[in-house]
Amino acid sequence: MNFKKIIKIIIPLILGGFLVWYSLTIVSPEELAEYFKNANYWWIALGLFFGVLSHLSRAYRWKYLLEPLGYKPKFTNSALAVLIAYLVNLFLPRAGEVSRAALMANYEKIPFEKGFGTIVAERIADLIMMLIIISITLFIQFDFIWELLTKDFNPVKTISSLLFAILGLTAIILFIKKSKTKFALKVKSFVLGLKEGVTSIFKMKHKWSFIFHTVFIWAMYVAMFWATIPAVDGLEVPIGGILIGFIAGGFSIAATNGGFGLYPVAVASALALFGIDKVTGNAFGWIMWTAQTAMIIIFGGLSFLLLPIYNKNK
Repeated sequence: MNFKKIIKIIIPLILGGFLVWYSLTIVSPEELAEYFKNANYWWIALGLFFGVLSHLSRAYRWKYLLEPLGYKPKFTNSALAVLIAYLVNLFLPRAGEVSRAALMANYEKIPFEKGFGTIVAERIADLIMMLIIISITLFIQFDFIWELLTKDFNPVKTISSLLFAILGLTAIILFIKKSKTKFALKVKSFVLGLKEGVTSIFKMKHKWSFIFHTVFIWAMYVAMFWATIPAVDGLEVPIGGILIGFIAGGFSIAATNGGFGLYPVAVASALALFGIDKVTGNAFGWIMWTAQTAMIIIFGGLSFLLLPIYNKNK
């Protein structure tokens, strides 16, 4: 493992460790233990049920991308590979996709590069869904967000900042469009891949089934967040707050190993916009993160053990 890869692993862990310490300065370990003790675990179980449904749907959706390539993997292998991928991502960010393609290459004889290519296409569909959820949130909470942005409104400063941002963005786009540097080529390749991925979804044979599962997966993600809120006594969050909290949590998972340290802080900061005190917000964030992480470790670990047993004849 080279130095660059080691840094990519260590820095998120250091950041996560710092954020754990920071979060525990807001809600003490004793207070946090009390919140966990008094939590309603029936609601947490319901949230985890929605989470499991999303993972199974993701495994089933995969077949719509593999079928045009001539492969029809067993659903059990696909589901176990997906759960193992989540477990791997928890410890090695973005390595889960590689492990998932490698497992299917081993047990279903799907060439690694083809399997990995379909996973990239999935991620593009997921990125689009995240953007749609953000757009819906902006629409639902437009007045609230506008009030936050204009609370200390300075017309001259705002307009000049906007013009500066537009000019800067235009300059970056023109630079990338004409440049042949390694960075520019990577960006152009990403944009091209994004375009191809989006169009390929609408060209596939079962495109509406694929779109249904994509919407269902993300609906279950949001439902998991929503269902866990009543687990904390007295915690009431409007739909806009649920969506903003969900988005904040989602970005935190991408930033550190499974949201380690950052998830409770990000969610608490989002809920604070809706009048939820930071102690309760952080406690909820920890309960939500712990439930998700426990689900990934338990089901991912079991999948790791069951996959070779299920395929013992291969």
